[in-house]
Amino acid sequence: MEPAKDTEVALELYTPMVYGIALTHTRNRDDADDVFQEVFLAYHRKRPHFNEEEHRKAWLIVTAVNCARQNTGSSWCRKVVPLQDVVPLQDSEEADTSVFSFATEEQDQLFAAFSELSEKYQTVLHLFYFEDMAIRDIATVLDIEAGTVKVQLSRGRALLRERLKGEYFDE
Repeated sequence: MEPAKDTEVALELYTPMVYGIALTHTRNRDDADDVFQEVFLAYHRKRPHFNEEEHRKAWLIVTAVNCARQNTGSSWCRKVVPLQDVVPLQDSEEADTSVFSFATEEQDQLFAAFSELSEKYQTVLHLFYFEDMAIRDIATVLDIEAGTVKVQLSRGRALLRERLKGEYFDE
């Protein structure tokens, strides 16, 4: 398959997954867009060959996680002061649209609690719940033991449960 067509097929199949991983790690749309572009640009440039579709999916997941780590770990991201902290907004239409917002307050609270988790919990929870990946597949992609994935899923769920206790999420 020609490179442009191969990249187009990958984009069609994996856009939601790659963007979801990027958004989970970066926590805002602008950085998620950057990570998304980096992943598919790397895919197009390297033109990796895969024997199975699962290998392509795994390559994209690993690349997305690595690009997101590089993005959030860069000095540019660590040293930036958000504009809304410096200059108060006068008009609600000038609000920062790069910060992700959901349809309901419950969804916003869930995303906020999810964003507070460490990266290792976010990654396994995202792959398990949003990408419907099996534990052994997550372990293979992240190059960790299946038992480690189970522990991270369990601890991540417990942390989310603890953070979401209260007004909307009583047990």
